[in-house]
Order: sequence, then C-alpha cells, then structure tokens
Amino acid sequence: MAKVKGKPRPKTSSTSARTRGSGKTAGKAGANSALTKEQEFEAYRQMLLIRRFEERAGQMYGMGLIGGFCHLYIGQESVVVGMQMALEPGDQVVTSYRDHGHMLACGMDPKGVMAELTGRQTGYSAGKGGSMHMFSREKDFYGGHGIVAAQVPLGTGIAFANRYRKNNRVCVTYFGEGAANQGQVYESFNMAELWQLPVLYVIENNRYAMGTSVTRASAQTDFSKRGISFNIPGEQVNGMDVRAVKAAGEKALKSIRSGEGPCILEMLTYRYRGHSMSDPAKYRTREEVQKIRDESDPIEMVRNRLLENGWAAEDDLKAIDRQVRETVMEAAEYAQAGPEPDPSELWTDIYR
Repeated sequence: MAKVKGKPRPKTSSTSARTRGSGKTAGKAGANSALTKEQEFEAYRQMLLIRRFEERAGQMYGMGLIGGFCHLYIGQESVVVGMQMALEPGDQVVTSYRDHGHMLACGMDPKGVMAELTGRQTGYSAGKGGSMHMFSREKDFYGGHGIVAAQVPLGTGIAFANRYRKNNRVCVTYFGEGAANQGQVYESFNMAELWQLPVLYVIENNRYAMGTSVTRASAQTDFSKRGISFNIPGEQVNGMDVRAVKAAGEKALKSIRSGEGPCILEMLTYRYRGHSMSDPAKYRTREEVQKIRDESDPIEMVRNRLLENGWAAEDDLKAIDRQVRETVMEAAEYAQAGPEPDPSELWTDIYR
C-alpha cells in the first residue's frame, strides 16, 4: 500500500497493540499457534538435526578438522525452524556468521555444509568460504556474512529487488542484538520504510553478543522498539518456543505481503555455547546456562508435547535421533573424505 505524504499510515495486521509511529509496542508475543502432529514432528526433526550437526561441528573443530572461526547455533534452533515454517517458496534468507542452522533449515545438504566447514572442494563455496561464507541460490539462502551487520543492507537490497520485480517475495534478514547498534542497520531501516520494502528484520537476541551482556551494551534493551523512529512496527517473541516464532512470523509476513512495509521481530533466545569456539564464556555462570536448558530448551519443549499428546512414544523419538545422528555422521565422513581445493582455485571467483 502506498504511503500518503503527511498522513499517518493505518494500523497494520502485524501489530495488534500499536500503529506505526505511535511508540507503543505490543510487548512479548504470548499467543502460540498450535502445531499439527506433522508440524511438531517436522520441527522436532529439523531442530534436532541442527543441534546434532552443531555438536559434531564443535567436536571436529576441537580435533583440528575445522579451521578459522566457528560460531555454533546450539540453543537457538527454534528461531530459524519456526521462521522457516512461516515462509513461502521463493522467500529469501540472509544472516550473519552464526549461520549453520539457517542453512540446514533452508534445506541445504548437511554434507555440503560440513564439507565447507572442513575446507573441501565439495563444500558450498568450494572450500574457500568456511563457516561464515557460504550460500545457495537454489535454496534462496544468501549467506553467511562475517562482518557484523553487513547482511542488513544486503537483505534490504534483496527486498528492493523483490519490490522492483513485484514478485510478492519477502527477504528475512537475521542479525543479533549486538549488530543492532550498527549505523548501517538504521540506514537500512530508513530506506526500507521510506520505500515500503518487503523485508522482515529478525533480531536474534541471545543476551550476550560477543561476550558483553546486553544490559551493559545497549541503552534500549527492547529491540522490538528499534524501528519506532522510522515507523517500523516491532514485536518481542519467545524465541525458545517454535510455536510462538511461527505465529509471529506468519503475522508479520502477512502484513509485509499486503504492502504495509517492513517489520521487526525480536526473538528472545539463548545460546548455550560461547560466542565462537574460542570463547570460554566466563562472563556468565554455568548455573544460568543450565537453568535455561532445564526450563526452556526448544527441542525438549517439542519432545514433551509429542509425548504428552500421545503422538509419539520414547522409542519413536529415539529412532528419529538415531536417524539424525546417522545423517550427521555421514556428512562428517563425506566432508573428511573430500578433496581440498586445487591451488588454482585461489584465483577464481575474485572481483578485480
């Protein structure tokens, strides 16, 4: 819907408790869309795949099989899985360096992802990108970016292309609460709202950025409000519950597709490991991490619902875990057996 100069925009379907520019936020999303039996199983499989893949990647990093940086997604699985359940075919995804989970949720082959992590020619970037720099045009996944917040203007640009082409696609642009303080984020917000771009900004707030508590690094810790000065509505979401993520994603995407411009979703989530494999995470206590694991683990929540609803028995879930572990083991073996890039590859895919 075109914006009329000088007149406030109408209340949007993505924010039941605020209008654009009002400064009033809807607060944390509490409504969960109930998942069907099939959706619960799919969410369980996808999150478990990400968890087991990341656990194996951490082991291989410790063995020296993965070099460079490696940022694990353990604990945050429900964010990307819930959002992916809300997307339509053709929607694009772009994210930061904590990206393995996003790749797997988009349907990228675990073998190709693991091969890239180990620097093999059979990886998604021919072994030259590593953990932070791979993409798949086929799966509409546009990275994987190592520079903090660099993907935000890129995602905004993809959304501009969607608007230009009138293809009804939305670009989901993920970034963390640490990146939310970067200036290029606000330049992107301004352009996205000014041009009514079909972009959904998903802020994955895992509380610590690189290692500093969000309460020490940000004057405004409710990141759903970060778009207020640009008239972009925002909502806080329980990012540990795949149902809440899916529900909030569907609502925001419906608003964006209707032409009402960009939205912000702040996913309140938590990473169990350090910022990267080199981070011992001494800035928080073991008790804090264990409390989150015991009370809010996203996979355990789905697992408990499957059991409580009588949709699965313990043996059924153990069978899924075995299948997932086999998939991850096959990916690890494939990666280690693959050839390293030929030295001549140093000069390919280079802009001059």
